[in-house]
Amino acid sequence: MKLSKAEEELMNLLWKQKKAFMKDLLDAYPEPKPAITTIATLLRRMTDKGFVAYTHVGRSREYYPLVKKKDYFSKHVNGLIKDFFNNSPGQFASFFTQETDLTREELEELRKLIDNEIKKR
Repeated sequence: MKLSKAEEELMNLLWKQKKAFMKDLLDAYPEPKPAITTIATLLRRMTDKGFVAYTHVGRSREYYPLVKKKDYFSKHVNGLIKDFFNNSPGQFASFFTQETDLTREELEELRKLIDNEIKKR
């Protein structure tokens, strides 16, 4: 299952805080802040989807992520490669390196990362 843009934004705040009450999440938003009811709705949807859970602390709920950020985005990127690049990591890499404004230094850093992964395998 995927998160909407608004849910991803909230999930990023929760990943950063690891655990948070609704007020903490509201405080973490930049201005203009969403309504507290919007955050409550997003949290309920994310809980229903299995991305977030909570524990009761008194009369409040302390929310925490059930899905790791790395796992979520790994699945997201793999889906992107499958859906838009014919399941070809090479096509994705070609598009990424040619169609983005990466500097020579950034491309060299990517090469180092790839070389290190090749050495590990």
